Amino acid sequence: MPEEKPVVYILQGDDREAIESHLKEFHSSLGTADMADLNTTRLEGKSINLNDLRAAALALPFLAERRLVIVEDALQFFDRKIGEDSRISVVELLDSLPPSTALVLVIPDTKKSRKRDGEWSTYWEGLTPKHWLMQWVTRAGSRSYIQDCALPSTGEMVRWIQKKASEMGGSFAPSGAQALAGYLGNNTQRIYQEIVKLLTYVNYARPVEIDDVHELSIQDKERDIFKMVDAIAARDGHTALNMLHLLLEDTEFIYLFPMVIRQFRLILQAREIADMGGDAAQVAKALKVQPFVATRVYGQARLFDRSFLKSIYPELLKIDVDSKTGVMEGPLALELFITRLAKKLPF
Repeated sequence: MPEEKPVVYILQGDDREAIESHLKEFHSSLGTADMADLNTTRLEGKSINLNDLRAAALALPFLAERRLVIVEDALQFFDRKIGEDSRISVVELLDSLPPSTALVLVIPDTKKSRKRDGEWSTYWEGLTPKHWLMQWVTRAGSRSYIQDCALPSTGEMVRWIQKKASEMGGSFAPSGAQALAGYLGNNTQRIYQEIVKLLTYVNYARPVEIDDVHELSIQDKERDIFKMVDAIAARDGHTALNMLHLLLEDTEFIYLFPMVIRQFRLILQAREIADMGGDAAQVAKALKVQPFVATRVYGQARLFDRSFLKSIYPELLKIDVDSKTGVMEGPLALELFITRLAKKLPF
């Protein structure tokens, strides 16, 4: 008999490009585009209830082997303060899912660092091994599957770029991949778009060289983005706002904002390392970033106290969600965020 497929898939991490890639694979496995759309249901974890999930997950597929149910920000649902009876009902639903259902739980998560017995290690902040959903996963065995979607480290990006280019039918010379990674760090969504652009530029006929990257990448703009993030970290609102306005004249918000998120993610992790007695060298090792990046991030981390940093990161998430759901335009939300930082106001 063929091996039974999992019925619950967990995509956990902060690499949205990887998450989107897996979702596309799930969707395409359902058949033609029209048939796949008919058999796909998307839900938002922050707004659904158990009845919504049950109705979608137990529905039979239409002229297809499986029905795909995607729950975005799934921990928003599983982490609600529900009673024991409701939790038991959720577990019963997961246990009763038929083989015709593929329930995909998208769980944005961030890895944090800690020091134990003199050694630094990383761990997921949201969905931990002690979480009750993970306890169900352990019991479920082959009925569940977890895919780690963590952002690659800066040091891993050259190989990542070359692998992605190969999957697209092209190639990157090591120097070209190094130059592109140097511009954009581990912003995988932006780099993916740049890979497509660069491979098209060389017509997939030869490897992308460093000169091609320089030709199509605007170095001054990238430097200005880093300076803007530095100004935000230093709470220099006047400079940051001026640079933001200049950049938004010819750069889309969706390209600028991920770099802000990445910077504050590194700052938060560096602050935790500093609070445990670590230095810039340990930041470089734990976060797997270049020494000059670690030195800059370590210095920025010392500009913030820990409680203020903890209030910043959820606000960045709110800006991301609000901009994608139409609650507030991204540039305006980011401008208000910078203004509050400059005034050192809590969020």
